[in-house]
Amino acid sequence: MIGASTRLVAIIGAPIAQVKSPDIFNRHFEDNGLDRAMIAVDLTAAQVADFVAMVRGWQNLDGFVVTIPHKNAMARLIDDLSPRARFLGAVNVVRRHPGGHLSGDMTDGAGFVEALRARGFSVEGKSALLIGAGAAGSAIAQALAETGLAELSIQDIDAMRAKILVAKLAAAFPQCHCAVATGDMRPFGLVVNCSPAGMRDLEPPPVAQSIIEMMPADGLGAEVITSPEHTLFLKAAAARGLAVQTGVEMAKAQFQLLAQAMGIMDGDHHA
Repeated sequence: MIGASTRLVAIIGAPIAQVKSPDIFNRHFEDNGLDRAMIAVDLTAAQVADFVAMVRGWQNLDGFVVTIPHKNAMARLIDDLSPRARFLGAVNVVRRHPGGHLSGDMTDGAGFVEALRARGFSVEGKSALLIGAGAAGSAIAQALAETGLAELSIQDIDAMRAKILVAKLAAAFPQCHCAVATGDMRPFGLVVNCSPAGMRDLEPPPVAQSIIEMMPADGLGAEVITSPEHTLFLKAAAARGLAVQTGVEMAKAQFQLLAQAMGIMDGDHHA
């Protein structure tokens, strides 16, 4: 039961129904007998600034997770950003400090790489195709470039957005060859869908079958979408015998990072 003494965290986004964080966090709180809860807030873009103003005075809230489409807007509304959040101009987690000071981090990339590591997949020396250069895509691209990827091709509906991200990464990680995807057919050891395409099964899959066919036998297809867990892209990759990583695996791998960022792992309130 949520009571007056319960310490809260939140997750904001629109739509919010598909997010997995409340299940993961609330199960952890319950299993560990903690008087804590995560609430999901379906928040329109027009109200994000109002929400931030309210959070500053919301004294039993320790922080909140940010999902689509608010990650970039949030970076402009809070007080401090971690170096990677500043580099990306986006945050996915905010900590509320006593007095209402707000600091943010961007853990999508670290969570994604952590999920790869957990399944024993190394990006070292590989080439990757990343679809979707939004906040999550940018964070994953940065983390991959940082982790020893040799080549990264980036594709986005908004060609300028892909171009800007490539320029940023090329300057920061000269050892990783970054380019805008040109449609050239070549084998990629890792293909990641960071776009919302695939949330509904009726949409065309974000990754062409011809790209899946060319992937090497030890290649991996990955999603950031958590619902459906097994998208058409992942089903097609699995049908070819490739390893797949779901958005749910990434969400679970991020749990620790998000909890630490909100400062809720230490000094916990037991029920």
